[in-house]
Amino acid sequence: MLSSEVTARSAGPVRPNRAGRRRPSGAGRAPYALRVVAAGVAAAFVLPLVIMISASFSDETQLNEHGYGLWPRGFTVDAYRFVLDNADQLLRSYAVSIVVTACGTAASLLVMALMAFALSRPDFRLRRPITLAVLFAMIFNGGLVPLYIMITRYYGLQDTLWVLILPYLVAPWYVLLLRTYFMGLPSELFDAARIDGAGELRVFRSVVLPLSKPALAAVGLFVMLQYWNDWWLGLLYIQDRALTPVQLLLYRINSNIDFALTNPQLAGSFDVIPVQSARAAIAVLAIGPIVIAFFFLQKFLVKGITLGGVKD
Repeated sequence: MLSSEVTARSAGPVRPNRAGRRRPSGAGRAPYALRVVAAGVAAAFVLPLVIMISASFSDETQLNEHGYGLWPRGFTVDAYRFVLDNADQLLRSYAVSIVVTACGTAASLLVMALMAFALSRPDFRLRRPITLAVLFAMIFNGGLVPLYIMITRYYGLQDTLWVLILPYLVAPWYVLLLRTYFMGLPSELFDAARIDGAGELRVFRSVVLPLSKPALAAVGLFVMLQYWNDWWLGLLYIQDRALTPVQLLLYRINSNIDFALTNPQLAGSFDVIPVQSARAAIAVLAIGPIVIAFFFLQKFLVKGITLGGVKD
């Protein structure tokens, strides 16, 4: 009896016979079909970017005759020579946009995260009225004219970097997203931190921030895009060329091209201005840095984009 038990144990666990199992018809093909569909969708998003880069290195005459393609037609860098004619101004504009984007994103995340953390605490007495105020600000606004008068006449922020940062410092929608995420964090961690003697700021810094990296990265990416792509605030409030952001500079270059196209007196300049390829080069220069930043934050985007989508 004992020898039979030892023999059974040494033989290892008994595995069920898989000969009788049958895989459902088409079960193995479904993952491959989903991959093909995902690859097609990804190609649909990447293809315009590839065509735009190709057009920026194409000859203007070839573009007018043959149109756009995946590969440059008559490879040339004339479009970048035209756009980079004033390289010093472009570098200053890049520096302004980088400083505004970096400082604005960091300050905006800090302010919105602090506000969202306060609104997520059930023991905060002003939680309901402040939440209603945030919702009201998300739906209604005072309009462009009162904002312009307030910034220029009362605050005196024109021709400063602050005017490019402060108007986008707090976005009500992102505050509500972060509030929803913070409400889903385990309250037991907060209680344990308070038992150990941590105050609210220590709880926020040591507990909330480490657990909220996906949410902060996703919101930070959208805030970064908003700061980097903005040219409207510069057009309204910036007159100093040294403070011109890169998007506004590229917008003015494109406006000059449009003016040359519509002015009969400048018709002879079409031979020296690569119109189509210059516009493609402007687009490449505008989105290049933010595309690079996206690759570093994309791992947080999938998880952070579903903020508030699932509730326990």
